[in-house]
Amino acid sequence: MALWRPGRGEIQPSAKLVAVQAVEKLLRRPNAAVEVIDAQYGGLLADTASVLVPCRVYSVANGKLVTGGTTVDVRLSRSGQTWRVTELFPAKPGAATTRLSAAAKQVLASGRILLPPASAADIRSGTIQDTVLTAMLTLAKTYTIGVSVIRSGHPLNVFGTNRPSDHPRGRAFDTWQINGRAVVDPATPRTLITNYMRASAATGSHNVGGPYQLPGATYFSDQTHHDHIHAGYRA
Repeated sequence: MALWRPGRGEIQPSAKLVAVQAVEKLLRRPNAAVEVIDAQYGGLLADTASVLVPCRVYSVANGKLVTGGTTVDVRLSRSGQTWRVTELFPAKPGAATTRLSAAAKQVLASGRILLPPASAADIRSGTIQDTVLTAMLTLAKTYTIGVSVIRSGHPLNVFGTNRPSDHPRGRAFDTWQINGRAVVDPATPRTLITNYMRASAATGSHNVGGPYQLPGATYFSDQTHHDHIHAGYRA
């Protein structure tokens, strides 16, 4: 299993590497392996950062392979050029419900919506708004979507502010990969990313963030969103 390493196009790659190594150490167990799916920013300021690390954990129990995993919000601070971990916040998706909506069941069954364990658990818990789920299903008609985070494992507030984030309220999702191409990779066609951003807005998202600033009040871009596309919904 290949170890995660920052690729081309990363801003502050050392911060992500320190975060990933902390998560691998946190989750490492005897007879278990940790697969980091992605490392994306939950926030990036001059000397502080939040790195969200969705991962799978493979272990053996009673002779059988068991697959689990989580997303960890890793907080870091910087002194000079050195980043250090200050806090770790593993996701807490909540218990699964027996009363899932039709949209939730469709998303969980879709082969075109790739969910990390914590995001799948978010959906099974029944805490994700159907507007988000139907948006994913609409986008999946055209794209294969690599989701990085939906609700749990994301900062409660927009990083560095007191404004509540849409994520913990089940009203947003982040995409780190489109049709197998990472958003952060400079080789990913710009048109693929911008078309996906416009398609996200067309699903009813009131704020779409990504690596490129598009015309219109719906769109925004900053360093935090250079590595993923955020789509938030009012309800």
